[in-house]
Amino acid sequence: MQVLPDLFREARALAELATGHEREEAFALYAVCCKFAHTAAHALGHPELVAMSCERAAWSARLSGDSVMPAVADWMRVWDMWATADWEDAMALSDRAIGTVQQGYDQGEPLAVRAWGSLQLRAAVSAARGGRTAEAEDRIGHAKAAADRLGQYAGPPVYDRHSLTFSPGNVQIHAISVALEMREQRKALAINRHTPQDLVAALPNSRQGHHHMDLARAWLWDGNRDKAVKELETAERIAPQLIRNHPIARSTLRSIVYAERAVTREKLRRMSDRFHLDG
Repeated sequence: MQVLPDLFREARALAELATGHEREEAFALYAVCCKFAHTAAHALGHPELVAMSCERAAWSARLSGDSVMPAVADWMRVWDMWATADWEDAMALSDRAIGTVQQGYDQGEPLAVRAWGSLQLRAAVSAARGGRTAEAEDRIGHAKAAADRLGQYAGPPVYDRHSLTFSPGNVQIHAISVALEMREQRKALAINRHTPQDLVAALPNSRQGHHHMDLARAWLWDGNRDKAVKELETAERIAPQLIRNHPIARSTLRSIVYAERAVTREKLRRMSDRFHLDG
């Protein structure tokens, strides 16, 4: 967040002074900066910055000359729709964005495949929250196919300029998250047991932290507060700023604390009865 203002100024200045492909690349840089501002604004709770960064991302993506960038801007907008529970609209927007990169996906272009798979994950979460269980499962399946396709790519390395961090590990932790959205914590825990830990370890700290936060919620719902606390501690250690500010993490911790207090009160009441403290 500290370096973004200077990056915005430099990218916009380059866009004003440059022409042709260089100007398009300046707008692409500006759009990527908007994406990082959008992510940080969500994590830190700044709704006005969320809206502004998303709007500016869509504007700069259209001017970037990058065929995938507009889909990335739509990927951002889907996230924003979750705040108002617009599940159907989120699905529709996901599908529209998927259509814009479908040709690149069919041709095996790595950046298009990443965007296509990332949008399928957003669609999976949207479907799960909207109560469309079968649709959510299908979308996770499509994302797995995209991750497999990336793994089969044999060309020169391609830099993930959109920073979507799409990978087999990201698909797995989304599958766990989707199961939780459908209140199937035991399924979520089972998926986690069968997920190679090196896939998760390869993810950015923010994604790892969110994953362990989800596991804390799963263990809490499954009645194991000790494991829930352990997962929450792991999440906080990996991504402290994200977890301490995240509403799900805060809600999970609050539930654990209240449950612990209730158990303690009950133990003390029984002990008081045995000691006849009221007498």
